[in-house]
Amino acid sequence: MTTDIHTGPGSSGRNAPLIEVRDLVTSFSTEAGRIKAIEGVGFIVRKGRILGIVGESGCGKSVTALSIMRLLPKPSGVIERGEIRLRGQDIAQLPVEGMNHIRGRQISMIFQEPMTALNPVHKIGRQLREVFDIHRSDLSKAQARTACIELLQKVGIPDPESRMDEYVHQISGGMRQRVMIAMALAGKPDILIADEPTTALDVTIQAQILQLILDLQAETGMAVIFITHDLGVIAEMCDDVLVMYAGKVAESASVKDLFSTPKHPYTQGLLRSIPTLDSRRKTILPVIDGMVPSLFDLPAGCRFQNRCPRAMPICETEPPPLYRVGSGHAVSCYLYDNIKDESAGG
Repeated sequence: MTTDIHTGPGSSGRNAPLIEVRDLVTSFSTEAGRIKAIEGVGFIVRKGRILGIVGESGCGKSVTALSIMRLLPKPSGVIERGEIRLRGQDIAQLPVEGMNHIRGRQISMIFQEPMTALNPVHKIGRQLREVFDIHRSDLSKAQARTACIELLQKVGIPDPESRMDEYVHQISGGMRQRVMIAMALAGKPDILIADEPTTALDVTIQAQILQLILDLQAETGMAVIFITHDLGVIAEMCDDVLVMYAGKVAESASVKDLFSTPKHPYTQGLLRSIPTLDSRRKTILPVIDGMVPSLFDLPAGCRFQNRCPRAMPICETEPPPLYRVGSGHAVSCYLYDNIKDESAGG
């Protein structure tokens, strides 16, 4: 059983969901057979909100993003089941032509590594102008170039006119990521997906990129889905959080609720492992014992059972549903199967 997770304020009127994911299942064909990379994922994101998706490597964060963008590697990756409703329209099974009109205009993505996402043989200006060629064909070449320069300036790239005529290898990692952000914003999307956009950047540049995304989000009012493994970034950037483990949702809540009253043993373990200013010096940080199960050999019950200090017999045989434990707070754990959430109707 899966329960969709509703984040943010109520759904009526102008605050209706921009994107709603329901019971999403994505699988890949491998030499050892077909495996489910994500299973039963559901959430809602509204205008002006930032949803953070957090979890260890391999938990399904990026696959969730690629499923939403319909950029799964073909033919191995497929959406087996579920809905991805963008402003009410289910795009999960939309033909390629239909998705080409949506990507870049309604929903865009910043990828992890700009060196692989950007083309090394084309100049930056040509790659950025391509977005305008697709979505703003009414613009002349001169108008499109002017728009590109304005975008590069907006994301904080110095001397943008000169950068238009440079190649990717001629600029720094931080500037490459800014180019990626400019490309993602060129079509003025309603939703921006940022998939670990500060990977491999130094701490100072990371802070600049994160602040840039926050500033642009505040300016445009777009919704953001921010993917990371860093709970510190989640605390700084996001309104709501989706904690994933081994392809499933472990917990969902507002940032305030997640950090003040974490419910899932996995979430609690992640938070305990964060160093704090009042931690004793030279002490070993708490860790979550064990390993994430392989997608080829998932346990029958709760996927966290082999690492959980509070596992019960039922955890070994039955996968737990998502229980509502507060307004906008849900957790996939049998520890909460007798709690009624009055705000969710009992």
